Amino acid sequence: MVVPGTLPSGGFLYWVGVLSAVYITVRATYRLLAGLRVWVLGSPVVLGPGLGAWAVVTGATDGIGKAYAEQLAKHGMNVALISRSQEKLEEVASEIKEKFKVETKIIAADFGEREDIYSRIKAGLESLEIGVLVNNVGMSYAYPEYFLDVPDLDNTINKMININIMSVCKVMTVFSLPFRSTGVILNISSGAGMYPSPLLTLYSATKVCFLFGMLQSELSNRNVTIKSILPYFVATKMSKIRKPTFDKPSPETYVRAALGTIGLQSQTNGCLPHAILGWILSLLPTSAVINLTMQKHKQLRARYLKKVKEN
Repeated sequence: MVVPGTLPSGGFLYWVGVLSAVYITVRATYRLLAGLRVWVLGSPVVLGPGLGAWAVVTGATDGIGKAYAEQLAKHGMNVALISRSQEKLEEVASEIKEKFKVETKIIAADFGEREDIYSRIKAGLESLEIGVLVNNVGMSYAYPEYFLDVPDLDNTINKMININIMSVCKVMTVFSLPFRSTGVILNISSGAGMYPSPLLTLYSATKVCFLFGMLQSELSNRNVTIKSILPYFVATKMSKIRKPTFDKPSPETYVRAALGTIGLQSQTNGCLPHAILGWILSLLPTSAVINLTMQKHKQLRARYLKKVKEN
C-alpha cells in the first residue's frame, strides 16, 4: 500500500536517475559549448610588442619553456630567459636572436636553492618593459613513487616547494604585479594539479592552481590576462617521452595550441587532445579519477623499477 503524498521506492530511484542524467547532460553540454568557443569560434589575445617589448620565461632552456620563448620571439617580442645553466642560456639566447631577429637577455638562477636569487632577477629585469610573463620552471619526480619512499625525500620536498611554489610567488612579486595597464601572465601548471595524483603526491600538491584565479579577480580593474596552463603528457625531458604522438605532442605543437587560448579561458589544458581528456575526466567522480591515476602510476612505477633493475 502506497501512502498518499509519497513515492514508491521505484519512483524515488527513477527521479534520482532522471536528475542525475539531466545534471550530467547539462554539464557535458556546457563543457562542449565552452570547448567550441575556445577551439573553433574564439579570438585569442593578440601577442606582440603591443603588450610590452619584452617577454620573460622561467625554465627557458628546454621543453615547454624553450618553446614559449621561441613562439613569443616569433611574435616579435624580445625575450628574457631565466634558467639554471649559464651555458644552456647562452646557447638558446643565441639561437633565438639569430632565428627571430629579436633582443635577448639571460639570467642564470637556480630556483631550487635557498639563496636569495630574486634580488638578482629583479635587478636584471627592472629596466625592461615586460608584456608577457611565463612562469614555467618546474620539478617533478624522477618516477611515480609512494611519498615516504621518494629518494632523498627531505631534499626533494625543499626543492619542489622552492621551484613549483616559491618561484611563482616570488617572481610575481619581483616584477609582475606592478604591471602596466595591459599584459599576460601564464602559469605553466599540470593536469596533475586538477585532481589528487597518487604516487605523485607532492608534485600534484605543488601544482594546484589556487593563486592565479584569485589574482585575476584582484587585478580586474586592469587589462591583465592571468592564465593557468594544465598540460597532461608532453614529449619533454621531464616526462621522459621521446617520440611525440597526437595525445603526447611536442613542446612546439603544444605551445602553439596553448597560445591560441589566451583570453578565452582562465585555465586550459592547452591543446585539443588534452582538453578532451580533461573534459572526460571532469564527467567522472573524483574517486574514479584518483583510482585510474593510481593504476596508471603503478604501471609507470613498475616499468621504471624494472628497467633500473635490468640495467
